[in-house]
Amino acid sequence: MADDPPPAPTTAQLWDARFGLAPPDGVPEAVPPALARILGRRTIRRLKPDPIPDGLLALLLACAQSAPAKSDLQQYSILVVKDPARRAAIASWLPAQPWVAEAPVFLVFLGDMRRGRRMGELRGRPNANDNADSFMNAAVDAGLAMETFLLASEAAGLGCCCISMVRNRIDDLAALLELPDGVFPIAGFCLGWPAAEGRVSMRLPPAAVVHVDRYDDAALPELIEAYDRRRHARAPVAPASQRHGERYGIVDYCPWSENVARQLSVPERAGFRDFLARHAIALG
Repeated sequence: MADDPPPAPTTAQLWDARFGLAPPDGVPEAVPPALARILGRRTIRRLKPDPIPDGLLALLLACAQSAPAKSDLQQYSILVVKDPARRAAIASWLPAQPWVAEAPVFLVFLGDMRRGRRMGELRGRPNANDNADSFMNAAVDAGLAMETFLLASEAAGLGCCCISMVRNRIDDLAALLELPDGVFPIAGFCLGWPAAEGRVSMRLPPAAVVHVDRYDDAALPELIEAYDRRRHARAPVAPASQRHGERYGIVDYCPWSENVARQLSVPERAGFRDFLARHAIALG
């Protein structure tokens, strides 16, 4: 019947979409819906302007706060940017990403070391952990909260797109959002009802990422070569997406590893450490 829902994807279909490979022996043929949603997840950049009910957003933010947190310190904050002028300013910094302006909800996830410092002040205790480890803990806490928010949002039928490029204007962003010392941006986040399906991005084979008992990347060259070929056959890197074409040229075959090497060959956000120092975040 026309109203019948489409059949649930099989493990083989999901594995092929995600890795371009067959699943290994022993993986169940049927995937629970929650896991199928994760395996088949995709970034959604094109979003409808329809508003998201405040109650639903509050529920999703509560899910974000349910993420694991190092030692229960909860060193992150989530800033919902509602003011049209502030939204417009952020969008103007990212003209190549129009979804920043189009999304009905835009948030910024923050690492927050300030709250712990304030706990020490309130309780009259010194803070002996203003260091690189605390910075990493805050960044990881924020990342876990963001991922949990993303998965909850997608389970509710919403589309999501994380925006790391807000850090390209990190000083401007910090001033705009009035971030105090000890607080730093992780990423922006576009949220809305999907206007397009997006596509599954092929990932590295598990053999390149998952290690057993010891780290071993001896087979990495062969794994990457095969991955490059699979990915190029399915979704070639378009000329406009080839990194630093003015330096390295535009080529017919620009595999994933070449694009990664190009991107990492040119410094990005070299002032980030200085920003942290100016905001009283030590990395010693």
